Amino acid sequence: MRASLHCLWTISVLYGLTLRCGEAKVLTEVQAGPLYRVLGSPLSISCNVSGFLNKNARQEFEFRIKKPENPTFELNIISTRDPGFGYAMYTQRVMSRGITLKHLSPTSVLFEIQSLQKGDEGEYDCSVVNSESVYRGTYSVQTTVKVIDNSLSVSSSETTPLHYNEGDALTLTCQASSNTIQHTHLSFAWFLHKDGEDSARPIISLDRDFTLSPGQGFEERYQAGLIRLDKMGEAKYKLMMAQLEPSDQGRIYCQAQEWIQDPDRSWYSIAQKDAEETTLNVKPREVVPDTSSLVVRISAQQTTLQEGQELSLSCNVDTQNLDKRFFSVAWLRASVELARIGPTGVLSVGPEYSGREKQGELRAARIGDRDYRLILQPVRTEDKGEYFCRAWPQDRGQDGVFTQGAAQDSSPQKISISATDSGLSVKMQPDVSVNEGDRLNLNCTVDGIKGQLSVTWQHKSTSTSTASFTNVISLNQEGVTEIEGKFVSRKVRAMRPATDSFTLELDEVTPSDSGVYQCAVSEWKANSKTYSQSQTTTVTVAPTDSFVKVNLISRNNVVTVGGNVELICRVKGPRVPLTLSWSLQRDVSVVDTILTLYSDGGLSWSGDQQGYQVKVQSNSNEVLYYLLINGASRRQAGSYQCSVSVFLENAYKKLPSSHLLAVMVQNPESKLMLTSSPNLTTNTDTDVEIKCSVMSQTFASSRYAVTWLHQQLAGNKTIVSSDRDALVTFGTQVEQSNRPRINMRRTKGPSFELTIRQAQISDSGSYICEVVEWLQDPRGDWYQLSPVSTVTVLTVIETVKKLSVVMAEAEQNVSTSQDFTIPCNIAIQSSSESQFQVTWFSQKETETKQRPIFTAYRNATLQDRFGKGDQLRFGHPLPNQFSLTVPRAGPEDSGLYFCEVEEWLPSLFQGWRKFAVEKSEYMTVNVYADGEPSPQCNSGTWIGIFAVFVVFSLVVIFLLVLKICRSKRAGGKKSGGSLWVEKHPLETNPGVED
Repeated sequence: MRASLHCLWTISVLYGLTLRCGEAKVLTEVQAGPLYRVLGSPLSISCNVSGFLNKNARQEFEFRIKKPENPTFELNIISTRDPGFGYAMYTQRVMSRGITLKHLSPTSVLFEIQSLQKGDEGEYDCSVVNSESVYRGTYSVQTTVKVIDNSLSVSSSETTPLHYNEGDALTLTCQASSNTIQHTHLSFAWFLHKDGEDSARPIISLDRDFTLSPGQGFEERYQAGLIRLDKMGEAKYKLMMAQLEPSDQGRIYCQAQEWIQDPDRSWYSIAQKDAEETTLNVKPREVVPDTSSLVVRISAQQTTLQEGQELSLSCNVDTQNLDKRFFSVAWLRASVELARIGPTGVLSVGPEYSGREKQGELRAARIGDRDYRLILQPVRTEDKGEYFCRAWPQDRGQDGVFTQGAAQDSSPQKISISATDSGLSVKMQPDVSVNEGDRLNLNCTVDGIKGQLSVTWQHKSTSTSTASFTNVISLNQEGVTEIEGKFVSRKVRAMRPATDSFTLELDEVTPSDSGVYQCAVSEWKANSKTYSQSQTTTVTVAPTDSFVKVNLISRNNVVTVGGNVELICRVKGPRVPLTLSWSLQRDVSVVDTILTLYSDGGLSWSGDQQGYQVKVQSNSNEVLYYLLINGASRRQAGSYQCSVSVFLENAYKKLPSSHLLAVMVQNPESKLMLTSSPNLTTNTDTDVEIKCSVMSQTFASSRYAVTWLHQQLAGNKTIVSSDRDALVTFGTQVEQSNRPRINMRRTKGPSFELTIRQAQISDSGSYICEVVEWLQDPRGDWYQLSPVSTVTVLTVIETVKKLSVVMAEAEQNVSTSQDFTIPCNIAIQSSSESQFQVTWFSQKETETKQRPIFTAYRNATLQDRFGKGDQLRFGHPLPNQFSLTVPRAGPEDSGLYFCEVEEWLPSLFQGWRKFAVEKSEYMTVNVYADGEPSPQCNSGTWIGIFAVFVVFSLVVIFLLVLKICRSKRAGGKKSGGSLWVEKHPLETNPGVED
């Protein structure tokens, strides 16, 4: 036996292994990470599973997240099978479709977040729910998501309207910058949006793989070399259109897209920015001025210089009718413009030289009709290179607006600058990061000092590519400081704590103070600047909302009325003076501030403070602000939010508020149970009482609103209702005439009774008792639970009429001039409240018409219809007996007589009403004259004759029976078939042949 069992076990194991070997393992796969996505952009993660035995079965998925600040704790986000799967912080976003999880196929899903928040960064876990009996394989897989700031910025060199002539050359530059630390690619394109067209069309574009392609409509000009896109430097792009056409008129702008490569080698666009549009006006060829004779020359007083010397460059413009012409002249080194003098003599300096112009190191002016001069002093070694002049003819219209013509360049002029033996060098600290509201400290170290030194601290914003350096503060060689520009009202200091060190201090910095700071040190000799050196560093001012994080959480945001709620506003970051407010949003448009907690500990209530409490708990790296709702009411349901403001620059700066956290206050579960009267059957004109009683209730303090409905084939109609304050109202479909018959009352229990008086056939149907239980929340507001109902079926049948009228006699024989009486008796009476109206009728044997002869009305009024005047006598000896006596009968009074009785019953709402009508049987009256045989004798004679006939028949029957008996005793044969049933029984079921 044991061996048999062992063999059986071995076979089972081998069979199971065989099956397992033939099965595929479950494998769950998710989109590989890390996935870098920009704050505010959408996120999608695909997840699929394979290896289940039933390949077509729909599998259920769940997504969770582990956040960097707490990598050991996993938060539920969303599930395909359980709507309530997610934690409270994700409930609102899931309900509003901000976070979704949908099936792409039975075994694959797509997880999406519509707008990424910084708190969405972390490790995402995709799990498949095992739908089989055993586990075999991988059911959970992770991918990492990094949320980065969108630092892409795009700016164009020109934002003012441009005016060109047909055939002119257009040159525009566009700067795209990004501080994304991950490896990204930029794609770039120039667009032209023509007037009247719905969308812009690309002129030329450079994709992320550095492939250049022209836009539709610009292919031929691109192939001919008339359109170019040059990449200058890391992220600077220049558009050149050699021969403008009138069709090029419109709004022109550049667009940059930043792409990042996911681990699966696919590219994803994380940002797209458009520069500001520039209006391009192109006039037809006939308005282009003649520039064929324009000649531009450049000259330098000295082409070989040493650091600290003066560079003087002259531009000479020569053309016909020079005294009537206008020009713009610019000096350029390589492709960088130093300065430009416009047609009216106004000087503008390029962004890279604006700081030196403010220090007095760059000057330019028009010195004659043809001559323009630029002076740069002291020069630096980085100023060496090839310089050239560029001139544009300017045509002035009648409206005073200048139209720029085609540019003409001079030949280049090479300038050489050699270093002196100064040895002055400047060093600055590397890139600096500081929080908003803190103090910025920059240090500039100087080496190789030989004379007096001055320092100028300059700032340039990096938000736009066209920004130039502006002076912050200067410290001259005599130690005098001068604050300039927007920093005059700021707390800024320039100091020289040591001979070889300069410092800059700027208090209460803001994000606008971010950018490039330059320390420009100049060496002086005999009140003359002999040498200058500068160094720059990049300063990043982190806005408060980047290091102060506000998050709202709750452990129990779904409660029953009267329950307690605890909301926690978690503020992480360095300790800064802040003000916190709690607000409640009950609908989309109304937000109520509950309270404000100030940095000095002060507290002010803005709304209904009943039921709220606050508590503050300070930890090492965070402060927890608690809002406690004790005994929650329905009015306290809604979306809660905490908002934080910090005090900076003598004003409060509001930080991004926390997300909205929905608090749901649910009704308690109803325990209301009803019992009602059993189904009723009753007669018309009876009173009906239907009762509906409360068997169990949710609370002893409950109130009830009751509605009685009548249900028939035509539908439901409300009969009567009572609100929670017992105010009774009739339904609109109940007729006024029926309302007095209906009554509703409450009795102890509580019970609710519906009374219908004098029921009618139309009252039949189902009577629904619908009870709504009302409860009062802790704030005193009433709210209702779901209605509970019970049904009683009422059947009303017509009352059987029990009225019966009889005559005391069937026939009367009277002689002429005798009186005869016609009795009329009520044998069965319906009600003790009945009243009767009696009418006697007569009918001649030769007539078919019945004639009323006398009526006794129920109100005791008599009416003689016989024509005998006062000779008729009415009698009413007993309540149910009536009689009419006809005096002195004559032959004309012979005939048939009967009476008709009407039964009247009192009606509560209609007065007296006729209930029943019944007739008696006929009574024959024979009136004969004196000497005529009496009808009674004649009848006696006929009776005698009938008696003799009966006796004779009995004798004959007796003789026949006697003869038959004798035949039997003789035992003789039958002469024929006997008809007695003993001999020939009848067939109860005849055959088919019969």
